[in-house]
Amino acid sequence: MPINLDMIEKWDREDSLSKYREEFYLLKDSIYMDGNSLGLLSKRAEQSLLSMLDSWKKRGIDGWTSGEEPWFYLAEKLGEMSAPLVGARSEEVIVTGSTTTNLHQLLATFYIPDAERTKIVSDELNFPSDIYAIQSILSLKGYKPEEHLIAIKSRDGHTIDEEDIIASLKEDVALLILPTVLYRSGQLFNIEKITKIAHEKGIIVGWDGCHSVGTIPHKFHDWNVDFAYWCNYKYLNSGPGGVGSLFVHEKHFNKTPGLMGWFGSDKQKQFDMEHTFLKAKNSGAYQIGTPHIFSMAPLLGALQMFNEIGMEKLRVKSLHMTKIMMSLIEQELSHFGFKIINPKEDTSRGGHISILHPEAARICKALKEHRVVPDFRKPNIIRLAPVALYNTYQDAYDTVIILKEIMQNKEYEKFTNEREVVA
Repeated sequence: MPINLDMIEKWDREDSLSKYREEFYLLKDSIYMDGNSLGLLSKRAEQSLLSMLDSWKKRGIDGWTSGEEPWFYLAEKLGEMSAPLVGARSEEVIVTGSTTTNLHQLLATFYIPDAERTKIVSDELNFPSDIYAIQSILSLKGYKPEEHLIAIKSRDGHTIDEEDIIASLKEDVALLILPTVLYRSGQLFNIEKITKIAHEKGIIVGWDGCHSVGTIPHKFHDWNVDFAYWCNYKYLNSGPGGVGSLFVHEKHFNKTPGLMGWFGSDKQKQFDMEHTFLKAKNSGAYQIGTPHIFSMAPLLGALQMFNEIGMEKLRVKSLHMTKIMMSLIEQELSHFGFKIINPKEDTSRGGHISILHPEAARICKALKEHRVVPDFRKPNIIRLAPVALYNTYQDAYDTVIILKEIMQNKEYEKFTNEREVVA
């Protein structure tokens, strides 16, 4: 049955999460479809940042140990709040660093090559920063990245066949690092299955959760994931450049972090200022430097909503919205050369839709002129992310109808088909 406006209005009326839309600062007269790159500001996140500023204003240095949210314990507090989102125990998650610095820390800890195992497996569609970090650790250990980094090939240029991942797990592999969701196509991997098989082959497994945490529930502890890392500024709405997070399974708490720093110390011993590193007995050990308090503060307010709702409800709405949007694209845009490249099965789809078109860069510029905010990925991918917390079914419908109008009128032709400095 074709999707019509009556159906769209019905889904919006019945949406139990619709009240949370009112908590966000929505862009005026715009449809925001880029929450998989940068989430919108919520009033709670704004308030938690302002409260932290107020603490500095009124307490000075005493803000570290006093007030409603003492800064000295903020990373642990946020880790505890984040843990339910990824299926972790509270002590297994810490908010610290950035995606890439956290990966460097985890590589320095978990990549321990020996005479038999020297190689790291990743994939050729991974986000470049992850690959740079892997190349860096290999070089530091004296190995040539072109020989010891195994990048799994894509059969179609958009997705990775899980059987190819499994086939790459040979006896010379020390470490497997994959994204939970491929950033370009939105493919979701079977984290539990891949982790289990890799462990059976004696391989340590780490996951990049940047494009899944906050929109897909995980069970990192139960799935026996060794480590994971992610940013908080996409689906978790912590603000541009917000502090990242990492997960280390409790079975590894006996390890000493590869990169030691004073904020990884046992908090009771930290200010003894000894030159012997006494690490924290949990994931807090993986902190390096002093926390960036004001970059962490918005996450304090942002996470409240996730813990109120629960990841399962967010996932149900996200899956339904992306399903409806894919149906609308096929229904309204089938004659304009668009191709949906994200998996259509619920079990394999992340939180965004990826569509292929040779004029993608120009089309994205035309969408922005219509005050629809998409995301472009070189050379020809348009990403659209209907976010469960603040997007409506009407947003999804209107985006497709505006896209149809752009194509019918060839409005995209007045733009150059190349990305801006920031895509």
